Amino acid sequence: MNEEKRSLLKEMIAFSTVDGHLQKKEYELLFLVANELNIEKGGFNDLCHQKLPKLSQKKESERIQQFYRLAVLLNSEGNLYVREAAAIKQIGMSMGLNPDATKRVLRKMEKAPTITITEDVLVRIYKEEQN
Repeated sequence: MNEEKRSLLKEMIAFSTVDGHLQKKEYELLFLVANELNIEKGGFNDLCHQKLPKLSQKKESERIQQFYRLAVLLNSEGNLYVREAAAIKQIGMSMGLNPDATKRVLRKMEKAPTITITEDVLVRIYKEEQN
């Protein structure tokens, strides 16, 4: 299993279990992400039962970067399917990110799938949507 994918998924699981529980809807959403990252159910369940990283209160810029990393991984085939797009939008919202800015980032990625969006541009998009 690619270490970047594994690490990102572990962080997402940890983020989803901050309240001590992984709700069924959260599990299903994370499992969908795991499938898209080519992580089988057994590997995903193993990650759910491993010691998860302690999450400090992440700054918004760190959450934006984590969201973008996930979007890049899911979009690695050059096409984000409707089901994946819905999942990534939901994840962005669960991370406390502005839904309109999240949509803008995904549209920008769709229009130029091979272009990397810099951290400065990402943060600017989210700041613009706050105003």
